[in-house]
Order: sequence, then C-alpha cells, then structure tokens
Amino acid sequence: RLMTATAMMGVMMKGERESVTVTIKGNGPMGTLVAVANHGTVKAYADNPRVELPLREDGKLDVGAAVGSEGTLTVIRDLHMKEPYVGSVPLVSGEIAEDLTAYFAASEQIPTACGLGVLVDTDQSVLCAGGYMLQLLPGADESTIDRLEEAVRRLGPVTEILRQGSDAAGVLSQLLEGMEPELLERVPVSYKCYCNRERVSQAVISLGKTELRDMIDKEGSADLTCQFCDKVYHFSKEELEALLTEASED
Repeated sequence: RLMTATAMMGVMMKGERESVTVTIKGNGPMGTLVAVANHGTVKAYADNPRVELPLREDGKLDVGAAVGSEGTLTVIRDLHMKEPYVGSVPLVSGEIAEDLTAYFAASEQIPTACGLGVLVDTDQSVLCAGGYMLQLLPGADESTIDRLEEAVRRLGPVTEILRQGSDAAGVLSQLLEGMEPELLERVPVSYKCYCNRERVSQAVISLGKTELRDMIDKEGSADLTCQFCDKVYHFSKEELEALLTEASED
C-alpha cells in the first residue's frame, strides 16, 4: 500500500531527479516503513516485514494493527533545491490511505481522497495492488465535491475492483463516471534501487573514524546489506583501511 501511494506521489514530481520519500513510524510490530519514488520507479522497506496478525472482522488484513495507530507520517519532497520540503503529521489509523488523506489536508492543504488495495494470495504472494488519489483543484464547487464523495462511496474497496480485473484507467473511469475524464499520461512503474558501491562507501565513511577503526580492529571486514534490494557489499580490511584514511582526510 505504501509503495502504491508513494509511486503515485512520485509521478506527480516534475523533474527527473526529483523524488519523494514517505516514512511511517508507528507503534505497531512492523516498526518503521520507508518508501522512495520518482517519476516511474519506487523502492521500499520495513523494519519487520513479516508480521502475522489475525484478520479483521471483515476478513481483511489488519494493516492498521501492523503499522500502529500512534506515531508519525513524514513526507520529504526532494526538488533538488537548497532544502527539501518536509511535512509531518500524526498517524490517524495506520491504514495508510487514511493517514495520507490526513497528511494532504493538514500539511499541504489539499483536499484528497485516497484509496489503496492489495490482494494477497494464500501463499502470501501479491496478486495485484493499486489505488487512487483524487485531489480538488482550487475553486472546485460544492456540486463537484458532492459528486466525487458519492463516487468514492460507490466504488467501495479498491481490492474488489482489482479482483475484477480493473487497471488504473478502469478505476479512474469508474470514479469519474459521467464527468468526462481525460487520460493525459500513462507512466509504467517498476521497483528499482539505485544503490551502488560508491554510495555504500560514503555511508561507511559517515560512520566516523572511531567506529570505522573499531570495525577494522574487531571484525577485520564488513558485509553491508542494502535495506531496499538486499544486495550485499563486502569490504575487505584493506578497503576499510582506505575508507578510514579518506575519512581522516575530510
């Protein structure tokens, strides 16, 4: 759900180098969740992705209990300007869609309807995932608002629409039925991590000289795993020594 929402927010970014990061720190067993997206790619991780909870009374996954209803949702928009835009709000329910709706209303003052759904198979694989974000432009009249609110109620849970085979355009056409929507762009989305050895090396250097020296003396080498893609980067003792020298020169 978080990846779907962040991917939609990433597509809203205009520049190729611009990105959006959404971080949820809840009091549930999943811990911290992070998703990063730009115009067409997304990546994410959770502190504890394997959480098993009883289903809700309606038979759905209890996402709110896994995430937690107390904590914060933070959005960082990196526009490659001097400082990124950062907005943060308290969690409402941990259901993610509701929390993002609250974020847009409180932090960006944009009335937003957000729906997210993930259909999980019996073997825990994802059969399909999708969602929508409806945002009002300034000047929208009450009749338009009423029609959209009714459309959201009529659509119901996103999971059911996905189960029936609808794609993003299908969901949009149902939400905006009778309002003559115009499809302006289709953007393919893929999971992609941009980690590389140079970036990981800089992360090692950022640990500081004391911790680097301690790592060399106690471990002799290091294996660092990317949280987003699980790729492992091995650093020999000689490579760590070289990074320590670089850190000392800074």
